[in-house]
Amino acid sequence: MNEQASEQQLNGMAEYVAAVDDLLQRPVRTLRIFERQLDRAFGGARRCETLRAFLLADRGNRLRIVVHETDNLGRDCARLLALQRQFPHAIAIHETHTEARRASDPFAVADERHHVHRFHHDQARGVLRLHDPALTRPFIDRFEEIWSFSTPSVNATTLGL
Repeated sequence: MNEQASEQQLNGMAEYVAAVDDLLQRPVRTLRIFERQLDRAFGGARRCETLRAFLLADRGNRLRIVVHETDNLGRDCARLLALQRQFPHAIAIHETHTEARRASDPFAVADERHHVHRFHHDQARGVLRLHDPALTRPFIDRFEEIWSFSTPSVNATTLGL
């Protein structure tokens, strides 16, 4: 089915959070998320259940997250970390190096067709674009570039001696 591209302007954090939730509920294979740091919504029961359903839908589904700061993950995103322990093959969380710290516009990409983009992490304005591979492709490329300047920061398991 070839659906028509659509765009929705986002003018507040509630709209941005709802747009990310919309994106996460779409039937996709790969989710790419870039944020300065993950907020409490990523640790919320509803969002984590959505992500769990996404991961259970197909063993090949992947969630890739890259953030500048991971200090709050244990406190604010315990459910997400529990999901990572349950699906270590499917969830990767990276932290950026200095080279990528200039990136300041959070975004999330679902496959190669949908994305939500906040223009700056200190502002709530942004856009949700659906069924638009041409305008989504640059965000995939940016994500991969940011990812290349990051390292795994949250491991699914704790190794001990």
